[in-house]
Amino acid sequence: MISFIDLCIFKIKPLSLFSAFLVLSFNTLGQQGIVDSSGMVTLRIDPQTARGANVSQFFDEVKFIPIETTKESLFGGISDLKILKNQFVLFDHDTKAVLIFTKEGKFKGRIDASKIPKDDADKTKTELYGYRIVEENKDSLIAIYSSKYYFCFDLNGKQIKKVSHKDARFNMDYNLADKETTVRRSYIERKGKDSTYYELGILRKNKDSVGYFPFSIKRYQTDDFWGAPNFYDYGVPNEMFFVNIYSYNLYKITPSKLSLAYRIIFPANNSLPGDFMTNPVYVKKRGEYFRNNQKVFYSMNNTYLVGDHLYLQMRSWGWDKELKKAIVYHLKTSEITSLQDLQPDSLSSFLPVTDAGAFHDFANKGFHLYKDDYFYTSYSSLAMFSFKEQLGNKEIKFSPEMQQYFKTQDRKSNPVIIQLKPKH
Repeated sequence: MISFIDLCIFKIKPLSLFSAFLVLSFNTLGQQGIVDSSGMVTLRIDPQTARGANVSQFFDEVKFIPIETTKESLFGGISDLKILKNQFVLFDHDTKAVLIFTKEGKFKGRIDASKIPKDDADKTKTELYGYRIVEENKDSLIAIYSSKYYFCFDLNGKQIKKVSHKDARFNMDYNLADKETTVRRSYIERKGKDSTYYELGILRKNKDSVGYFPFSIKRYQTDDFWGAPNFYDYGVPNEMFFVNIYSYNLYKITPSKLSLAYRIIFPANNSLPGDFMTNPVYVKKRGEYFRNNQKVFYSMNNTYLVGDHLYLQMRSWGWDKELKKAIVYHLKTSEITSLQDLQPDSLSSFLPVTDAGAFHDFANKGFHLYKDDYFYTSYSSLAMFSFKEQLGNKEIKFSPEMQQYFKTQDRKSNPVIIQLKPKH
């Protein structure tokens, strides 16, 4: 199992794990919201018509940040990345560990199952499934979740406490800039003994909370799902995008409402059937459908708006390298650029800024996040050294950090984080 945030190409299955995400996310005063579609814009996009571009046409800055490799800090890949108090906090699905590095890539600490003291009475193996950053008494804690507990650590990797799921007070919240509004994924409204589950909730101080897209909790027992609803911060105060499961709609979250901002129409061979969520013929057979229709996009991820550039990444079952699934759509000119086909130039020291088309990190994860006007992505040292070899004897001016990296590291070293400042 993996973290909720990193469910981009995996089947959502275990009800017990889903329940852990919902622990005490209740609100007793609430109502079902109505989506405002009055300002909706329809975009017809054929990703296969996207063209390549030079890196410097889309980015003003490119910085490669090697992640320090020691015996204690060695890990497989970055499944999820956050930036907290000028530090990288990442989750590695391969080793089920959370690792902490400085923004320069220096190792600070590691949290894995071996660091968690076991109860004498507990004979089960402690397995970590993911993490969350939670705020408690104005401090940021790393909450690692297992099947029974949240284990809370400080940013130096020191365990602070252990909390059972039923006693936890953690919500999957995002506070908007107005400091009055909270956005909650998997919001539950309780009225007496009845509970209503919503994909998304907008909670306001001293006002009724509003839930959107109700669903039955039993769906995880009666059906199967690939992908997950998610929201994306694109750096505009009091705005976020929300993307629902099996949907090509982009919803905009603001303190006052949820609105349908963009309705995206893809070509028929990339699109889900119109009755995909209502026709019982697809129940428990969605995986079979995706296996038989490998060009169909089952979800959209990594949706960001930077100036007039709309960044989109789609997921499909197949690994066809010719299928373009990461694009930038210019809202004014309708020009489509393929992120998979960005050409390295002097700005990137002639190194690719993603491993798209050669390896799988960008295809699986895309951009890890957009924060403070920068995108962050990553790829393996195996990819990096392969790309450098392709340069041959060409004289390239690398940064001092990358010169040291190429001199002291090898293909088995930790991944490299790429920081990109997009043009607006």
